Amino acid sequence: MKDRLKILDIWVDPVDRAQAIERVRGFLHGDRPCSIFAANPEKNFSVPKDPQLWDAFKAADLLIPDGIGIVVAARLLHGAVLQRVPGVEFMQEICRLAVEEDKSIFIYGARDDVNQAAVEQLRIRFPAIRIAGRSHGYVPEEQMAELVRSINDSGAAILFLALGSPRQEKWFAAHASELTTVKVCQGIGGTLDAITGSVKRAPDIWMQLSLEWLYRLLTDPRRIHRQRVLPIFALRVLMAMAKSNQSSIRMKHRKNKSI
Repeated sequence: MKDRLKILDIWVDPVDRAQAIERVRGFLHGDRPCSIFAANPEKNFSVPKDPQLWDAFKAADLLIPDGIGIVVAARLLHGAVLQRVPGVEFMQEICRLAVEEDKSIFIYGARDDVNQAAVEQLRIRFPAIRIAGRSHGYVPEEQMAELVRSINDSGAAILFLALGSPRQEKWFAAHASELTTVKVCQGIGGTLDAITGSVKRAPDIWMQLSLEWLYRLLTDPRRIHRQRVLPIFALRVLMAMAKSNQSSIRMKHRKNKSI
């Protein structure tokens, strides 16, 4: 997309929640499956290392600014004022849209008990929602054709992939051409765990202060191996900003000399 922003080695779309959901509404009336993936600082390190993931990520139809680090980086590098669009909340916005548009959904991923519990929770939160089918995330490769057939037979227009990254991006890249009714496919990672309450989200005050990442680290120290890239990401953003500023100063100096 022409307005897509480059953030170091990945990209993000400059959208707020309302704009993002309107794009999804448009996808629902398209003629092919459209992918939605999350852009966050961790992806800046994982995506460039994997050519298949790189291609799937770059070709995504919507890259939502999921992490606060991406939001801040977009402001520093491009002067863009973005709003964080957390995947767990955006998934439920899409569910609300599905009710409005009378579209059914299919949920693939997570453990079977988590998947089933999430379906039950979604039916409580959105009584009119049509969940056409579901599957746990441990389908062996030899049964993948049968799973794709089940998704198509369900008639679902929206597919949620709760497989984690990079599995969900790679799954879409491998099977998008086989999907016959799906128009929207969102990679939702561990969202089902948050919906069922097995993973607690940060209290509102932490989220208002954009510190959900810190709350999750304090409550689950095992996340340190993932979040250790955050200071490296921040340093690289500052270095890129300084380099850009120096280039602007040199260009302005050359322009003044030529006058």
